[in-house]
Amino acid sequence: MPHHSLHGGDPSVLRRLNSAATLRALRDGGEATLSELARRVGLSRPTTEGVLGELIDRGLAAEDAPRPGGGLGRPARRYRFRAEAGHALGVDVDAHRVRLLVADLAGEVAGGHRADLPGGAAPGERIAAVRAAVKDCLAGAGVDRRSLRAVAAGTPGVVAPDGTVTSCTVVPGWEGVHLARELGRSFSCPVLVENDANLAAMAERWVGAARDADDVVCVHAALHTGMGAIIGGRLHRGRWGAAGEIGMLDELGLRDTTASLVPDAGSGPLFEEAERVLDAAGRGSAEARDRVERLAARMARGVAAMALALDPEMIVVGGPLAGTGAPLVAALRERVAPLCLSPVRIEGSELGDESVALGAVRLALDRIDEDLFRLDPPHQHQPPGTDPRQQNAVAPS
Repeated sequence: MPHHSLHGGDPSVLRRLNSAATLRALRDGGEATLSELARRVGLSRPTTEGVLGELIDRGLAAEDAPRPGGGLGRPARRYRFRAEAGHALGVDVDAHRVRLLVADLAGEVAGGHRADLPGGAAPGERIAAVRAAVKDCLAGAGVDRRSLRAVAAGTPGVVAPDGTVTSCTVVPGWEGVHLARELGRSFSCPVLVENDANLAAMAERWVGAARDADDVVCVHAALHTGMGAIIGGRLHRGRWGAAGEIGMLDELGLRDTTASLVPDAGSGPLFEEAERVLDAAGRGSAEARDRVERLAARMARGVAAMALALDPEMIVVGGPLAGTGAPLVAALRERVAPLCLSPVRIEGSELGDESVALGAVRLALDRIDEDLFRLDPPHQHQPPGTDPRQQNAVAPS
């Protein structure tokens, strides 16, 4: 956070500036003595001490036990950010299953849960199953629901700014569901909803293969292949949340991805059949490798089209059909590179099947940060969902 002048002006604004700067320094810089923290923030010791008192009263900071030392006199008091003061919940829900991760305010995962969902269920039944999974996740992690400060959910399809799923071909009956509002009935904190590929891209930029890249395309290979884009270090959603949905064009080869890999799956679960093909390809099966090569050739046009439009530093391939070292990643690397005008790294995801849930955690943490570090007074807050910074957050009804 940049330093601001602390002379003159509205005293309440200065207090909020000092509080936000001190809290950020304590969270990002680790525990510190009063003198160390004052130097980090550029405040006097008395001002820093006063701010720390307020943060302790709010439950966001705590005094740690002094470190033992050989020096004379009383050891200096040390202070830390209380990451346990709240939690963020990330939810990944699609046609067949839900995955959840809950993390503290520092982003450390405290627990997780996964459950199958009824494939042909109506939206109400599916949402009820998600609520039950949330209850199991929080109980398993030992996290009180009241500790949640924000919840974010990822889903296939296009998600409007208000949290409504405006287009979805993967989850039956999902189109038109105001998912942020429906899930929000279960929580007393903001609830956000985002496209699953967008969240996977956020996760890769946060803790995955794209940590060192600011311009990234994430290819989420699932029943259909979706894409999310990070531009200049920030998620690019587009005006109505449809950025990256080039798979809508059949000629780009990104629709029915899994079915194209296992066209003879019969009545068996597609993902299980696809996993068997990918595993066989990894073990050297010529027939399985040929299937993967055909799929990569089919997908390459769409992936290259996205790369040509955005000229990213990196393309990360993830989702159920890809992982670190997966045959599909290597096949796409060979097929896509010749179609691009500039060099682009193509890497496999490091996050396995948790990328969307992790991205949802990151989105929820970003929303929490807006509250922790906001400078406008509470009476100036806009209603949930109307503030452009809050995107599609809703409060419980």
